[in-house]
Amino acid sequence: MAGGWSRDGAEHEQMDATVNDALERARRSMPTGVSAGLCDECGKPIPEARRLAVPGIQHCVSCQTELEQEAKAAELFNRRGSKDSQLR
Repeated sequence: MAGGWSRDGAEHEQMDATVNDALERARRSMPTGVSAGLCDECGKPIPEARRLAVPGIQHCVSCQTELEQEAKAAELFNRRGSKDSQLR
């Protein structure tokens, strides 16, 4: 069911394009190249299975988890504030 000037099926094409764009961004953000033998953060050895599974990895599992949690927390912080808080 298309609405307005769009043709039938346009909604599915738009959803597919959105998913494909998100996949492409995720693929571009993945590390590539030679994996490090030691973690850049803590200096502990990175297991060979991890280095083979994720080419270009530079951090051990625990440091990578911590870095991702910090990035996620920074993402959730709204620097502009809500409209309601600005009106108070």
